[in-house]
Amino acid sequence: MDVDRAQRVAIKAAYKGAEEIRRHFGKIGEVDKKGPIDLVTTADRDSEKQIIATIREVFPGHAIMAEESGRHGGETDVLWVIDPLDGTTNFAHGVPIFAVSIALCSGDRTLLGVILNPVSGELFSAIEGRGALLNGKPVSVTKTASVAESLLVTGFSYRIAEDAGHAVRRFERCLRASRGIRRLGAAALDLCFVACGRFDAFWEKDLKPWDTAAGVLVAGEAGARISTYDGSPFRNDIPEILATNGMVHDEMIGLLRLAESGFAADERR
Repeated sequence: MDVDRAQRVAIKAAYKGAEEIRRHFGKIGEVDKKGPIDLVTTADRDSEKQIIATIREVFPGHAIMAEESGRHGGETDVLWVIDPLDGTTNFAHGVPIFAVSIALCSGDRTLLGVILNPVSGELFSAIEGRGALLNGKPVSVTKTASVAESLLVTGFSYRIAEDAGHAVRRFERCLRASRGIRRLGAAALDLCFVACGRFDAFWEKDLKPWDTAAGVLVAGEAGARISTYDGSPFRNDIPEILATNGMVHDEMIGLLRLAESGFAADERR
């Protein structure tokens, strides 16, 4: 597999998708619901079509898993994992924090990842074993040694109404322990912002492979430690993630675990 060639195709596809997103941004268009607060727009669909078409031009036999059209094709052992518009709710409300996310995977390995913010023009990229880049320049995680000195970022599930108590409890624990918490609404960018040192840690539940595949590689190549909430190894098919600079990872695990055990105790008071 020529990974460098595949990365060039992924970057081209990301820019093609971004063109569609920019064309629709700021305009009132078709907004559908996949769930009570899970939106999909014309921009999602148009971006995905352009990304898939660009990949298919060069790799017609590769399997693809995309958020809107699902999984299809595939005569090889590699899989393109695509989120054509991560942060759709932001997009629909005119908030310029969203991204195109494209990864190429083989089994449990992610070979490359590309994440592009169509508004800011920031392009995060990584190839397995070669480090992470922001607009072609190397990036790395912070060296912050404690959560008390950390700026954190998180997200809330589209199913938050079903399990708000645990999510709020985690948030409260981390808020009390940290310098602050942000909630941007685009997991791919959250992971990239850990990678380039804007945040020290990120956690979220109920994510899908297209939310995390590219961002996990970028963060990992920048030096991040990535696991589930209890420290178990993370895979793209696991719906919860903790990504940190490594130095605050164990402390974050303790906070997230305490949130689980402490919630039941607090409810009995």
